[in-house]
Amino acid sequence: MQQKLRTFALSALFSFGLTASAQTPVYLDDTKPIEQRVEDALSRMTLDEKIGVIHAQSKFSSRGVPRLGLPDFWTDDGPHGVRPDVLWDEWEQAGQTNDSCIAFPALTCLASTWNPSLAYLYGKSLGEEALYRGKNMILGPGVNIYRTPLGGRNFEYMGEDPFLTSTMVVPYIQGMQKNGVAACVKHFCLNNDEEYRFQVNVKVSDRALHEIYLPAFKAAVQKGHVWGLMGAYNLYKDEHNCHNAYLLNDLVKGQWGFDGVVVSDWGGTHDTDQAVKNGLDMEFGTWTNGLTTGASNAYDNYYLAQPYKQAILSGKYTEKELNDKVRRVLRLYFRTTMAQHPNRGFLCSEAHYAAAKQIAEEGIVLLQNKGGVLPLDLSKKPTVLVVGENAIKMMTVGGGSSSLKVQREISPLKGLQTRLKDVATVEYERGYVGDTTGNYNGVTTGQNLVDKRSEQQLIDDAVAKAKTADYVVVFGGLNKSDYQDCEGHDRKSYALPYAQDKLVEALAKVNKRVVFVNISGNAVAMPWKQQVPAIVQGWFIGSEAGEALAAVLCGDANPSGKLPFTWPASLNDVGAHALKTYPGTWRKAGGAETEGNIIDEEYKEGIYVGYRWADAHKTHPTFAFGHGLSYTTFSISNLRLSKSSMTADDSLRVTVTVKNTGKRAGAEIVQLYIHDDKSSVDRPYKELKGFAKVSLQPGETKDVTMTIGKDALSFYDEAAGAWKAEPGTFTAFVGDASDNLKLSKQFRLE
Repeated sequence: MQQKLRTFALSALFSFGLTASAQTPVYLDDTKPIEQRVEDALSRMTLDEKIGVIHAQSKFSSRGVPRLGLPDFWTDDGPHGVRPDVLWDEWEQAGQTNDSCIAFPALTCLASTWNPSLAYLYGKSLGEEALYRGKNMILGPGVNIYRTPLGGRNFEYMGEDPFLTSTMVVPYIQGMQKNGVAACVKHFCLNNDEEYRFQVNVKVSDRALHEIYLPAFKAAVQKGHVWGLMGAYNLYKDEHNCHNAYLLNDLVKGQWGFDGVVVSDWGGTHDTDQAVKNGLDMEFGTWTNGLTTGASNAYDNYYLAQPYKQAILSGKYTEKELNDKVRRVLRLYFRTTMAQHPNRGFLCSEAHYAAAKQIAEEGIVLLQNKGGVLPLDLSKKPTVLVVGENAIKMMTVGGGSSSLKVQREISPLKGLQTRLKDVATVEYERGYVGDTTGNYNGVTTGQNLVDKRSEQQLIDDAVAKAKTADYVVVFGGLNKSDYQDCEGHDRKSYALPYAQDKLVEALAKVNKRVVFVNISGNAVAMPWKQQVPAIVQGWFIGSEAGEALAAVLCGDANPSGKLPFTWPASLNDVGAHALKTYPGTWRKAGGAETEGNIIDEEYKEGIYVGYRWADAHKTHPTFAFGHGLSYTTFSISNLRLSKSSMTADDSLRVTVTVKNTGKRAGAEIVQLYIHDDKSSVDRPYKELKGFAKVSLQPGETKDVTMTIGKDALSFYDEAAGAWKAEPGTFTAFVGDASDNLKLSKQFRLE
């Protein structure tokens, strides 16, 4: 594919009067610096060609410059797999036979690995699939902060903590862009609601903005050197984020030095003047805002299309802003579609399946294991009763733009049946019926999940078999239907749907070895927690879901995942809900139905998100941030610091000794939190500032070292508009979860 593009590009030389023996123009000479190539290409482009490259021409592509040999630019959704191809200007499937993919685990699972090397593997593998499919940009990863467990799109993101998210996003981007495929980090920023996402105007303190909601994006730009950034649907300071002057011009392109392209979310552009002046570079979307049904080409009517061109011709604008946008697009071309790649990519390779399985296994979290119920004891050929719709339901189809057409998806039931063949008897009962829809946006599951039994009969049938089973493994949780884990809507309730609580309680009464595997991207209420000995967080983990879950449940893989968010006991333990600021207040009567109405949502909890709120208000989460168990045990001891004091230009090494005190090989995640003993401003009791994952054989001991600088001690000073580290005493806390930090030592910042 790349060779064809290069040949096409060179053939274009003849179109502007050069002979075959003439010197290669600078913009086609890949030995020249990119900036020289950009300026040379820009100088050769007409006004129409410049306008053509900054807006969509189809659902997922923008126009190239055929005269100059610059090919069309192709994007695709890809939070955890490359979306199947759709028709040029319709959402229906294109009917391709070579656009299946591997579904990698959703990013909540990746974050739960706390393993940056797996983030690199994830990005590299996904980038290879995209490259093979001819995609130049993948619309991901998502790094919006987990503010409420009702957030419909939380499953696409990396949790509540800015440090963890910032650490994991950088290698993901590096792995993907190594293939010459642009990552497009999203959704910038404060896109924490799906309900009313086009209308919500977020009000947030500067401090919370910089300390909580921006760090992952900043890391993506300054450390990951991401090539694309997607604006969000919501508003900030009454300007839509896809053309927000402060966020895009002042912050991203100004203070952060971003040299890539700002891409609108699909239909996220609302005004030509703002799109021109406020930092948007490429406008995407389809038939949005009346643009315009019945037109021969709606894309020509986009805000950055003919309206922009005509305004230039009329003298309203110069080409100054346009040239900046085009430079960024050309830079993107020379980094991706016009660059040489070490390979042509791979699709559905065994290496990618292995990567997906490894990420899934390391991301699965063992939340509770009373009495050592897990792993399953297979020594006496037990009967294992599998219960629940989520044991059989495909989870790669649905959920919004993350919906995929996979080559295969191994269900939890199939995974257990395969693993337990000849060593256990596996039976299945439905237990509950949820959403039986089997298609999304033209992709069908091929499953018929219709079951006419009543709610009570489903429970009774499961209970009857549970009475004689050695183990009951319930696969429940959420799915990717509307008002669950899905784009476009938030959850309406913290409770499990489809009478699952009733089912679990009934099973726990007749069997003492119930295992609940929660399939979701979100925390859920668990009123039956004390009655169920074993609880596993299984996430949406993609193509190899059944294989990975079976490996963990049977002990072939020792779980090492840790939660990337706080699992609250109730919504009252979440700042956004306790302060009654979610989902906000409508400016006009009539709510969402009133044309042009805006809902103002104030983040009154400020910096107190997740474990920061739990610490401040002394709540007791169902499971704490950073929590996760293993089939072995570890000790963390001998905390020592490289020095007792440090300067602002210095660094401090924090070292502990970790020992596997159990009988299985396993991995522990050591977590470092910093407490400011005395501050001039209100600060969280502690904040995550370091972590390390260490693998140990039984009885093995290793030292683990984490290094911090003044950034780990700093807060955002609103008065100065800058980060500030105050001299004084700090405490380093080390442990294996945010609520289990048994080691501490003080040091000073001079």
